[in-house]
Amino acid sequence: MTQYETIRIEHDAAPGVTVLTFDRPDQRNAMNPRLHEEMTAALDELWYDDATRVLVLTGEGKAFCAGMDLKQSFLDLADKPKEYDRMLRQALEWRGRTLRLFPKPTIAMVNGYCFGGAFSIVESCDLAVAAESATFGLSEINFGMFPAGCVSKSLGNAIDRKTSLLYALTGRPFDGHRAAEIGLVNYAVPAGELRKNVLELAAEIACRNPEALRATKEVYVHSVQMEWDAAMSYSSARERQVSLAQNNAWLDGHLTAFANGEYKPGLGARQSGE
Repeated sequence: MTQYETIRIEHDAAPGVTVLTFDRPDQRNAMNPRLHEEMTAALDELWYDDATRVLVLTGEGKAFCAGMDLKQSFLDLADKPKEYDRMLRQALEWRGRTLRLFPKPTIAMVNGYCFGGAFSIVESCDLAVAAESATFGLSEINFGMFPAGCVSKSLGNAIDRKTSLLYALTGRPFDGHRAAEIGLVNYAVPAGELRKNVLELAAEIACRNPEALRATKEVYVHSVQMEWDAAMSYSSARERQVSLAQNNAWLDGHLTAFANGEYKPGLGARQSGE
């Protein structure tokens, strides 16, 4: 795997689980142009990495990600329009599209400060778990701006209008408990239990059939944007693709085992994990 300056990649943190850590702790893991370049490259690399069945994103130190590095992303590029456009295009693409369409399940492990542009990372991940003590905030209004880029779109995807605007208009921070209450994350746990909890969750998912995992994510992401008939057609086509990729294992193996009373799929996977 490629070595990076602003991120760190840990393989086999749990079986089939890769952890990607934002590694700029002195800057609260704020996203600078180099981080956007490296995230673009790393997600492309992990996209095709068969050993990565679930991807966990987290931050080094006291922060998950403090949003955009305001100095390096805006002030330093104020008179460099081409460099600014390149940075912005990469920033929008990996958070708003690549991560959302990543072919393996993704989990945001929010360990600390999560501000501004980091909301889009959390929203684009399939699941999110926060430390109860994590601090979330949309501070753009405090320096005369609004949640720009893909952040406002992410808010609309994840949170209802009145809650989104309450925090966007006031800049008030909130903790992991509140993030769970409003649906920005799935749940919150004590900070000391966060990594263990998330890795157990990731390992539980990683033992499932990879074709089924990919289809579960893809069909959900695309179906919610489709009309009913198109969604049904797409779902049927993906079901046939999964069956072919598995050599019909779900029907001949799993459902036959269920019919023979060997296991109950409503209560867990078969021991094979496939």
